[in-house]
Amino acid sequence: MAPIVITEGDAVVSEIYIERGILTRAGSLMPPNPERRRVVVLTQPTVTGPVEQVERSLSDAGNQVTVITLPDGDAAKSLSVVESVVRDLNDLTLGRADTIFGIGGGAATDLAGFVAATYLRGIECVLAPTTLLGAVDASVGGKTGVNVGGKNLVGAFRHPARILIDVDVLEALPTVLIRQGAAEALKTGFIGDPILVDLYRDKGLAAPLGEVVERAVGVKARVVSGDFRESGARAVLNYGHTVGHGVEIAAGISHGEAVAIGMVAAGVVGERTVGFAGRADHDALIASLGLPISAPGVDGRTVEDLMALDKKRDAGGIRFVVLRDVGDPLVVHPDDATVRAALAAIGID
Repeated sequence: MAPIVITEGDAVVSEIYIERGILTRAGSLMPPNPERRRVVVLTQPTVTGPVEQVERSLSDAGNQVTVITLPDGDAAKSLSVVESVVRDLNDLTLGRADTIFGIGGGAATDLAGFVAATYLRGIECVLAPTTLLGAVDASVGGKTGVNVGGKNLVGAFRHPARILIDVDVLEALPTVLIRQGAAEALKTGFIGDPILVDLYRDKGLAAPLGEVVERAVGVKARVVSGDFRESGARAVLNYGHTVGHGVEIAAGISHGEAVAIGMVAAGVVGERTVGFAGRADHDALIASLGLPISAPGVDGRTVEDLMALDKKRDAGGIRFVVLRDVGDPLVVHPDDATVRAALAAIGID
């Protein structure tokens, strides 16, 4: 299929290919670059099969390939890991014409994107997300980052040149990872694709992943193309994240689970500020996918402190993305009473 593209003005800055078996053809799908000498693959210890496919294909295409294995999960997203990787790149004498290839979950692609954005002030990056959450969110849109005290507080905006999403790899994921990724996919439906919302309502987690990814990525690509650096419209992609990031850190749960809880809180804010009438159906759909809709026992002060530290703040205070209706998002600055009501609704006092 033709790639989904992200543009800046009239220029295509990122191409996203969604196909079955695409990782076996990674070498032929690299961006044209006759000066490329080496590709460094940054990955995680749990992604051996896809990495072997990519390494073989890149080597067959004439590239010198080096694989660097990162710590698993969010342990990869630290400045100490960045320094370790950069020292390895120095030892390899990686040049500006070379390429970083990030393959794995969202933590791996976030770290790979950040290294590529900053090493030698920026070199080419290609990403291959191997989780649904990574495919529909983390890898797409050029927001890279590592965690320092809060979620993704150190980062850079830089698009990967290409993203390769293998539907076969996604369909082989365990249900728990498909469920976590469904939270981010459903988020894109809530803010920009009612058909995707209906798909999850009708089929639940059995919704065909090829269509889910294509629709979710399509929403994100349209939003990012209109506002790369989040000066305005791109903020709607943070639906569920204002509370979600705080809950993720405070409760130590997965990003997808935290976003699900955060969307429930955002539904309350939307109901109280702009009259969102669909909150009951919205919450019921989230729960029907087996995602959590509350976080009882999490310390409210900790979540509030993390929200205050989060990037989603401006001169007007904490920003919440809310829905007037499915597919009709906007950004509000709720008062303290509304924020407390939202936290209470998810079991946080």
